[in-house]
Amino acid sequence: MGTLDGKVAIVSGSGRGIGREVALKLAAEGAAVVVNDLDKEPADETVADIVKAGGKAVACAGSVTDEDFAERFVNTAVESFGGLDIIVNNAGYTWDTVIQKMTDEQWDAILDVHLKAPFRILRAAQPYIKANPTDYHRKVVNVSSVSGLYGNPGQANYSSAKAGVVGLTKTMAKEWGRYKVNVNAVAYGWILTRMTEATADSDATVEIQGRKIKVGLNPELAKAASATIPLGRPGTPEEAAGAIYLLCTQESNYVSGQCLTVDAGQR
Repeated sequence: MGTLDGKVAIVSGSGRGIGREVALKLAAEGAAVVVNDLDKEPADETVADIVKAGGKAVACAGSVTDEDFAERFVNTAVESFGGLDIIVNNAGYTWDTVIQKMTDEQWDAILDVHLKAPFRILRAAQPYIKANPTDYHRKVVNVSSVSGLYGNPGQANYSSAKAGVVGLTKTMAKEWGRYKVNVNAVAYGWILTRMTEATADSDATVEIQGRKIKVGLNPELAKAASATIPLGRPGTPEEAAGAIYLLCTQESNYVSGQCLTVDAGQR
C-alpha cells in the first residue's frame, strides 16, 4: 500500500531532472501520474519507466506556455484517471544575463514559463476541484527558488518569476482552503540537473523552443559554491523530489501557504 494510493497527479516538466523524480516518486507511492515535458520522447520515457515498475502514467507533451495547455493538462488527468488530486508546477528553465543586456523577450519568456503557466494550470483546475469535493486534502506544490527569496545576480527575470510563485502560493492557499486544498511551495538551492551540472565546456547549451540556452557551471565555481553549503555538496533530483513528496502526503494536511527552503541550510 502506497501513501498516495488512488490519487491522481499532474507534474509539469517531468520528463527530466527534478520533475522526473517527482513523477517516479509519486507513482511509486501509488498515484496515477500525468507526465509532461516540452518534448514527447522524455515524457514517454518517464511514463514507460513508471508503467514498467507497476505504476500508472500517461504523457501530456507540449509547452506549458501554450494557450491551450493548461486545460489539456487538467483534462488529461480527469479523462485518463477520473480525477485530480495533486498538482506540481515544476516546469521551467533559466535564461540569464545582467539587466542592461536582458531583452523583453528574455524577460517575458521566463515570466511566462515560471509564473503565468502555473497560474493558468491552477485556473484551469479550479472548476473541477470546486465541483468535486473530497473527504481528503488535495495538494498543490509550486516550485520556487532561493533566487526568488534572496535574489541572484544575472537573474532579474528568474528571481522575479520565482518570487511571484511564492505570492501566488500564499494567495491560492487562502482561496482554496475552503476546497480542502493545501497549497505550498518549495524553494530550491543548488540541485544537480542538466542546467546546473559542472562542465568544462563554457559553450555548453541546450535548445528550448528554438532558443540556445547556456547551461552548466564552471568546475572551479562549482567547487567554490559547494564549499558554501553546510552539507558540502549540491542536492540530487531525488532529494529535491522528496521535499515535494512530503507536501503531497496527508501528514501535511495542516501545512498550507508555506514556502519550504530546500538548500541544505545554506541560507
